[in-house]
Amino acid sequence: MENRTAAARPIRVASYNIRKCVGLDGRRDPLRVLSAISALDADVVALQEADRRLGPRPTALPRRLIEAETDFEPVMLPGSGVSLGWHGNAVLVRKGAAVSRVRPITLPGLEPRGALQVELEAGGATLRLVATHLGLMRRHRRAQLAALTGGLAELAPCATAILGDFNEWSAGRGLEALTPGFAVHAPGRSFHAARPIAALDRIATCGRLEMHDAGVREDALTRRASDHLPVWADLEFRTPGQPVAAQASSG
Repeated sequence: MENRTAAARPIRVASYNIRKCVGLDGRRDPLRVLSAISALDADVVALQEADRRLGPRPTALPRRLIEAETDFEPVMLPGSGVSLGWHGNAVLVRKGAAVSRVRPITLPGLEPRGALQVELEAGGATLRLVATHLGLMRRHRRAQLAALTGGLAELAPCATAILGDFNEWSAGRGLEALTPGFAVHAPGRSFHAARPIAALDRIATCGRLEMHDAGVREDALTRRASDHLPVWADLEFRTPGQPVAAQASSG
């Protein structure tokens, strides 16, 4: 993955289930996770399992460490306390990024699940990013995606990407709520990190965005830092009247 320096470069988004910073060696190592995140060269990163599940849900990835060791800062929710995100979903942006809106979303289902909606200025336009971690059961995932897309449909139109751990082993089943307005991309097999066999981590883009490239970051570091590999995609805003490229779900 080459380092991007051009002024008009695409916007790189990434998604990474960090498993509370516990690697496959059983060690909780936030610095190792931050090294993997920095290597993605992304502009914005959606994290899953960024907070622990019990009690006040303290973060597994301390904010002070993020800001000291990387060029990122977390998008914080008012009153988030010791947590980094919402139901474990957190978003990191480059320091100085202009974030205009942050909204927590509670999703239906048996398990506590949610999403974090962030709007930021990128490439001279507004990007709406929804970071999520869907449930373990397909019927819950369908209900959760229907809730997400239904809520987004009530907002003003905006270039939107939904990304995260979709927990869906099928290439298309269970994702039907997305297909009317979004193209669903599976950058590659991202789970299990030790032997990737499933494309659980997805990126869905609306027609106002065009995907130019995408992939999975697999190296010695990411194969140990979590049970998922991080995925990334390079996106550009489509100009008015530009035809939408044919895009299909893969994986």
